Amino acid sequence: MSVMVRLLLSACALSFLAACTSMPDDEKTAINDPFENTNRKIFAFNLAVDNYALEPAANLYRNTAPEPVQRGVRNYVSWSGMPLTAVNSGLQGKFENAALASLTFLVNGLTFGFVDLMEGEDQPEHEDFGQTLASAGLNQGPYLMVPFIGSNTVRSASGRVVDIVLNPLSAFSGETVSDARTTLPIVSAVSFRATHFDTINDVKNNSLDAYARARSAYYQQRDKLLQNNLPKGEQQDGLDEFETFFTE
Repeated sequence: MSVMVRLLLSACALSFLAACTSMPDDEKTAINDPFENTNRKIFAFNLAVDNYALEPAANLYRNTAPEPVQRGVRNYVSWSGMPLTAVNSGLQGKFENAALASLTFLVNGLTFGFVDLMEGEDQPEHEDFGQTLASAGLNQGPYLMVPFIGSNTVRSASGRVVDIVLNPLSAFSGETVSDARTTLPIVSAVSFRATHFDTINDVKNNSLDAYARARSAYYQQRDKLLQNNLPKGEQQDGLDEFETFFTE
C-alpha cells in the first residue's frame, strides 16, 4: 500500500474519531442511530448484495467443499488476523495476549494457517483497533451501516480503517502476498456466510424488522468483545442468540 493511500486512510480515520469525541458516552447496548433513514437504505443495499451474490456463493461453497476444506479456510482467515490482534493487544497493554497471538501466527504459519497446530491450547482473544479505542475511553459514536461491510459504529468503523494501515502483513511485498491480501476479504465473507448460513437467513427472512434485529445483535456482540477491557468485577455474563453472528 502506498504512503499516500496510508495517509489518506489515516486522515479519514482521524475525521471519524473527531466526530466520536463530540458524542456523549452511550450506555451498554444503548441505540444511538441518528442516521437511521440512510442506514436502512444501505442495509437494503447490503441485503440485495447478499441475496444475489453472497448467499448463492456461500450456499454453493458449503454444499460442495468438504468440511476439512471449510475448516482449513476458517483457520486461514483466523490466522491472517493474528498480527493485528498482536498489535492491538500490545497497544492495550495486553502483552500476554499479544505474545500468544504472535506465537499462534508463527506456529500455524508452518501450514500457512490452514491447520491449527495449536488446537486445544490457549487461544488469543481477538482484538481490533476499535477495541483499542474503547480501552482508551473513546466514545463509540453513532451507529453506521457500511456498504458491503454491515453494522459498525463511528468508533469501530474508524478502527477498521486504522487496522488496514497498521496491519503488519502490508509490509510484505510480492505477488503472492498481494494476491492473498486482495482475496482475503472475499474468502472471509464467503466462509463466514457459509458458517452462519441458517442464522443469517433467519434474521433476513423471519424478522419483523431485520434491520433493528441486526443492529441489536451488533451492539450486544461488540459489548461482549469490549468486556475484555473491563476489570474482572465489572464484566457481565450472559449469552446472546447471535453471539457468533458478527464475530468474523
